[in-house]
Amino acid sequence: MDALKKENGESLNIVDENIDALKAILPDAFTEDGIDFDVLRQLLGDKIADGEEKYGLTWHGKKKARQIALAPSSGTLRPSPEESTNWSNTQNLFIEGDNLEVLKLLQRSYANAVKMIYIDPPYNTGGDLIYPDKFQDNLDTYLRYTGQKGEDSLAITSNPEASGRFHTNWLNMIYPRICVSRNLLSSDGVIFVSIDDGELQNLRMIMDEVFGEENFIACFVWKSRQNKDNRTTTGASIDHEYVLCYGNHIRGDKRDYSQYANPDGDPRGDWVSANMVGIATADRRPNLHYDLVNPATDINYGCPTMGWRYDRNTMGRLIEEDRILWPTDDSGRPRRKAFLSELDSEFTGFSTIIGKDIYTRHGTANIDELFDARIFTFPKPVELLTSLIEQGSGDGDIVLDFFAGSGSTAHSVLKCNATNNEHRRFIMVQLPEPLDQTNRDQKTASDFCATLGKPRNIAELSKERIRRAATKIKEGNPDFDGDLGFKVFKLDSSNIRAWNPDASDLEQTLLDHAEHLVEGRSEQDVLYELLLKRGVDLTVPIEEKEIAGKTVYSIGYGVLFACLDETIDKAEIEALAKGITDWHNELEPAADTQVVFRDSAFADDIAKTNMTAILEQNGIAHVRSL
Repeated sequence: MDALKKENGESLNIVDENIDALKAILPDAFTEDGIDFDVLRQLLGDKIADGEEKYGLTWHGKKKARQIALAPSSGTLRPSPEESTNWSNTQNLFIEGDNLEVLKLLQRSYANAVKMIYIDPPYNTGGDLIYPDKFQDNLDTYLRYTGQKGEDSLAITSNPEASGRFHTNWLNMIYPRICVSRNLLSSDGVIFVSIDDGELQNLRMIMDEVFGEENFIACFVWKSRQNKDNRTTTGASIDHEYVLCYGNHIRGDKRDYSQYANPDGDPRGDWVSANMVGIATADRRPNLHYDLVNPATDINYGCPTMGWRYDRNTMGRLIEEDRILWPTDDSGRPRRKAFLSELDSEFTGFSTIIGKDIYTRHGTANIDELFDARIFTFPKPVELLTSLIEQGSGDGDIVLDFFAGSGSTAHSVLKCNATNNEHRRFIMVQLPEPLDQTNRDQKTASDFCATLGKPRNIAELSKERIRRAATKIKEGNPDFDGDLGFKVFKLDSSNIRAWNPDASDLEQTLLDHAEHLVEGRSEQDVLYELLLKRGVDLTVPIEEKEIAGKTVYSIGYGVLFACLDETIDKAEIEALAKGITDWHNELEPAADTQVVFRDSAFADDIAKTNMTAILEQNGIAHVRSL
């Protein structure tokens, strides 16, 4: 038996995590064979829903969609420093790949770490639906779709409105992605989802199910069209879109303090005149209906139709404290001094009618200004997204968009940071969706990719948009020294070979699997997969040292050490272990340290056992092999 525990090539298993969480709460429901559902029902009392008739949204394929969401990914994210900007120092990520697989791979490193999610998914308008999820192994689907595996790459799937599965196809696409994203959102985080009338009701029910109806914040309405659509056959011009928001709370609008002043030199400071008229009729709140008299002048101001906001006792106290602003005659209406010092928040409510005087054409103008060409059609305006980012996140928070599209969210994060001198981070995920040169709407974008010498796909355009936006933002804000770069990663199969024995020739299979790493993968590829499997942020620093003639990497200030040399002789084990231990003691990492070696580097199990024993004696208990 191997002395070192083996790393596998799978992402976090959400089912196992759910079972462990349930076991911690209800251990009585578990036996050595698994879950005892009879006991579980007893422990949950009458909260079990029986039968098929229950409130909620269901469709053909929902069960499979949930299974797809729970299935771990066997992929990894391979670094692309050559396509990145400021690779060594940036905290921002751009990940190219199918977003469902990417979200699964981020489960360990970014669980409960994202403060805000914004997505603008396909609106299901009857066109192409490029996330078919036709196969149980979604990574295999992606590799074939992008032509990385086999010759039969998959075509984009059409979803015509005439299809009997029109809504079903869209639901099967969006549901697992929403489910998996929930695990990344922090307990005080918020998610915004743009949508139109076509799937608003279905999306609302999905969000209620996944995030909880009690966590619904608002359905924001954006007047996206400035001019009426006169081409409609129904006579109605659809001029709006929606943004559903779930979470705990949003920030609110900043108060306007310009109205506060102190013209009478009140020692309590600046104040503003506030209304005191009530909101209840006499039959509902008779105690709020009375004549109000100025005790100094005996002027009777009567009682408004809706009464006063305060009862007689409270109003008497306000009069004694000289907080009432009395008109000079009885035709006026008394008001109250509201002092700035007494405000309990610097924010007011954020209107559910958003993006005033911001239209789709402004989003197009954002693109045209950067590219001097119509590269994208109908992207979300930066000004609109900036307002949402300010509502849902703050300085230092992570903003995630897993339908990155044209890169509007990343652009908006950078602009918001520069404007407010803040340091939000972004994680963008985008499928390398091919651009069709024969399609009139995509030809300009496709040709532009060719001029850059890049593959003709949307991910390339999105990355280029972020680069250009960063340059423009820096030009407009020369004193801003914040992060304007991004690391690029690309979805691929794991660097760790899966055990796939050939029953007809086990001897050859063992020989073939003597090396557990995929041929052609770099040490950097392997290191970043280790970060994902260990649950370490992909932007942590990676240092390297030569110890006993071997290259050793320290990741995240000693959270993880790795030596991926192909051979470790028995005579080198003690010196190598001592060097790693000394480095570990020097860094004093806060978390438990893990050390990883290439399994095939050791001559035999005895050598591996010796390495493990020496490290354990020096306080490093977690030793793994690849």
